[in-house]
Amino acid sequence: MRFKKTKWILALIIGSLIFTGLMLWFKIPTGIDHTQINLGMGWLAVVTAAGGPILGMLVALFGHAVHDLWFIGNAWWSWVIADGLFGLLLGLAAQRLKLGQGRLTWSKIWQFNLWQLVANVIAWMVIAPLGDVLIYGSPSAIVFKQGWYAGISNFVVIATMGTCGLWLYQKIHHLRQGKDA
Repeated sequence: MRFKKTKWILALIIGSLIFTGLMLWFKIPTGIDHTQINLGMGWLAVVTAAGGPILGMLVALFGHAVHDLWFIGNAWWSWVIADGLFGLLLGLAAQRLKLGQGRLTWSKIWQFNLWQLVANVIAWMVIAPLGDVLIYGSPSAIVFKQGWYAGISNFVVIATMGTCGLWLYQKIHHLRQGKDA
């Protein structure tokens, strides 16, 4: 039991550090202020498939908070909270579809991407902009535009890189299971 808890904590720390690193050093500007294409979202899809919704939520929360503290100097809490919610929703979809086990079929890929689209709409097109307006008094036109760009770019990153990452995770997971048997 203790080994399992230690393994989970290590997964949280390593997952958060990789997520933060991808957010810091592998981002593509969108042309909209304070909004970039974040390659960490592809990693988050793999983390949620491997570790579930709670791990996904915490990796997104910690990773985004550390990124903001390091890069901006303070955490932008409305987006940190939205990222945590997004990790939770992504993890619930991965858990429901059993992406961490069994075969990765085209049906599972399509369903997962439909669910991640819904999660992107909730997190980035509703929660984050509303949080900006309510917490920081930001102009709604700007933050909703940022939310739309973030949601669309996150969807594309997860649909491409996240799906490839899930496929690779499945291949490695099946190879390891074959050696353990």
